[in-house]
This record gives sequence, structure tokens and C-alpha cells, in this order.
Amino acid sequence: MNKVVAPTPELALSRPQAISLRQAFWFWLKLGFISFGGPAGQISIMHQELVERRRWISERRFLHALNYCMLLPGPEAQQLATYIGWLMHRTWGGLVAGLLFVLPSLFILIVLSWLYIAFGEVPVVAGLFYGIKPAVTAIVVQAAYRIGSRALKNNWLWAMAGASFIAIFAFNVPFPLIVLGAALIGYIGGRWAPEKFRTGGHSGTKKAFGPALIDDDTPSPTHAKFSWLKLMLLVLVGAALWALPMAILTGLFGWDGTLTQMGWFFTKAALLTFGGAYAVLPYVYQGAVSHYGWLTPTQMIDGLALGETTPGPLIMVVAFVGFVGAYVSQVFGGDHVFLAGALAATLVTWFTFLPSFIFILAGGPLVEATHNEMKFTAPLTGITAAVVGVILNLAMFFGYHVLWPKGFSGALDWPSALIAIAAAIALFRFKRGVIQVLMACALMGLIVHLLR
Repeated sequence: MNKVVAPTPELALSRPQAISLRQAFWFWLKLGFISFGGPAGQISIMHQELVERRRWISERRFLHALNYCMLLPGPEAQQLATYIGWLMHRTWGGLVAGLLFVLPSLFILIVLSWLYIAFGEVPVVAGLFYGIKPAVTAIVVQAAYRIGSRALKNNWLWAMAGASFIAIFAFNVPFPLIVLGAALIGYIGGRWAPEKFRTGGHSGTKKAFGPALIDDDTPSPTHAKFSWLKLMLLVLVGAALWALPMAILTGLFGWDGTLTQMGWFFTKAALLTFGGAYAVLPYVYQGAVSHYGWLTPTQMIDGLALGETTPGPLIMVVAFVGFVGAYVSQVFGGDHVFLAGALAATLVTWFTFLPSFIFILAGGPLVEATHNEMKFTAPLTGITAAVVGVILNLAMFFGYHVLWPKGFSGALDWPSALIAIAAAIALFRFKRGVIQVLMACALMGLIVHLLR
């Protein structure tokens, strides 16, 4: 006699009804305003909403898409949203998901950047930032620890992290060369010692949350089928969307104009953001602060603090860099500084995120061609290891400017040091969120600043 097994609650669930683009629009808009917590927090929110709660996509398909996004330069959470939107509702769905992931953050940062640059010397604002700066130093240290604990699984990878730190700290090697060198070592190492380079990407076991709208066995939709014609068309459209604004900027301001150079610089940055925003920040610093002089080291730290406190990808700090650079340079004259800053912030956001959309829309059909584990992750593993050393250098850079504002010849700023230690304890020991830590440190900084 056969034993009858009662269905589990998960298996008893029915498949969700088809979702319209209008319904998806409101979800992606909501996500754009609540996507705090950096890539890990944003991916966690999408997993909870799309896999567990709404069941728009199965966990296996979700992780498969995420693995692909991890291989790309650019913000993986924003690319993942673009991928899922594209898979559900074709190109328009991908554009809606990706743009709404970014636009709320852009508008918020334009307003905050203006308040910062226009009223930053007001005692209350200055006090808040006095407390936020040491907190940012602790947050960057935590980022290095978090990535390192996941990526540095053997002595080879530890050595790569140490070498990248020495290269950028002692020899000021440009970040792009570090990325290329790490990718090359990872590629060679993946062929000769593959067991040493198997920690890249994301993986996970399948969990039963009930049948999904796009399930494990759901065939890829027609628009997700690979076509050489569609691939070439997308590449040409992407090239035109990059070349047209660059040509306009060059014609209006010349190649050496501030806005033109911002477009060119952040195009290069967009193609080098392997390992997330923290990894590319040293490159942005090298260019925006050291080479172009668009903003000061202190303003760069403040910009990262604003990026941490707003929703959307952390790489949106580039909008702050663009705004401050154009505002201070008075690109359109002294009467139109806000317009110059807002336009620059929008332009650098365009050039930073355009490649992400092209990567997803052009590469998505290739990913949908197989639902197996993503391969060839050894170069990513090498890059991620090198990124740990680069981020550690960034933490030291921030710590130097915050704790010794007048240089090593001056005195240590003890209140800043105590705030940094308190932030580190909150992050590492008590696992408090970034927003909570920044708010508490801002309050402490305000108290110290007003008591002086």
C-alpha cells in the first residue's frame, strides 16, 4: 500500500499570476526608495521581495542572474534589478527596473550636494559632518573585512591582496593596472591551480518558496533568445548613446572642458568597477581629487558619507563628485552654479550607468542560454582579492585625513578617533546598520563641535 504524503505549505501554493509592466513599475519605484544597505542589503531586499514573498522568480534563476552580474564591472544590485526586469518585460522592463533603481538616489543626492556645498560651513551642518567622517573610516574598514573574509580563502589570495595594497600605497600604481594585473593572474591561476581560485561569485542551495512565475523549468521567453542581429543592434545603440552626448560636450566646451572630461573619466570608471563601489573609489579619488582637482580630500569623504545615507548604489557618490566639481568650477558662470552642478551630476550618472544597461541587455540572452553554474570566475576571484588591498589603502587614506587633519606634524584629533572607535565597535561587535551608525556618530560630532 502506497503511503500518501501531504503536500507542504510551500508546494501547496499556486503559481503567481502574470505581472503587468505597470505593476512592476510601482514595485521598482518602491525599491528605488528603500534600497539602503549597499549591495548586500539591496540584494537581500530583492531576494526577500522577488523570490520569497512575491515569487516572481525562483531562487535558482535569481542566483544564476546574480552570478552573471558579479562577473561584470558596475553595481551588481542595479544590474540584477535590470536583468530581472528585462526577463519579465523585455527591454522596457529592464530600463524601468534599472532606471528606477538609480533615479531616486540621483535626485536626493543633487539636493543634498547643494545643501552641503551651499551651507556646509553652518555650525550645525559642520558638526554633523565632523561626526560622520570618522564613521565613514570605520565603514570602509568593515567593507575591507567583509570582502576579505569572503574572498581570501588561501595564501595565494592573501598574497594578491597584500601585493595590491603595496602597489597602490607605496608605488601609487593606477587602479586600472591593478585590476588588469589581478585579472590576468586569476586567469592564469584558474588554469594552473583552479582549486585556489574557486571562491568568486555567489552560490546557494535551492530553497522551496513555492512555484515562481519564472521557475527553474520555465522556458526562456522569446525575447531572451540569443540573436547576433539583436546583439549588434544593441552594441550600436549603446555606442551611439555614449558618442552623441560626448560629441555635444566636446563641441560646446572642447575636449578639455570640465563636463567633457567628467564624461570621459566616468566612462572609464564605469568599466573598472569590479568588486563594487568601494573598489573603484580609489580610482575616483586619484582622478577627481589628485589629477583634476574637482574636489578636496575632505569633500570626497563627505561625499561618501552622503552616498552611504541615501538609497541606491553606493557608486552614486559619483553624482556628488560631478555636482561639486561643476559647482565650484562655475562651468556656467557664477549665476548658474546650481544648474551646472545638477547637469554635471546627471551627466556623470549617465556615463557611469550606461555600460551596465548594455551589459545586461546584450549579455542576458547568452546567460539564459544555460541555467548551469556560471564558469570562468577565476579572474573575478583574483580581482576581488586585489580589491581587498585597495580598500584597505582607502581606509588608511580616510583615516589619515580625518584623524590628522593638519598632517602627521599636527596633533591627533582625539574626538574623531574616539568616534571612529565607537563606530567600529558598533559595526563589528554589535552588528549595527550603517544608517544607525552614521546617525549616532553625526549626533556625537554635533555635540563635540558645538562644545568647542
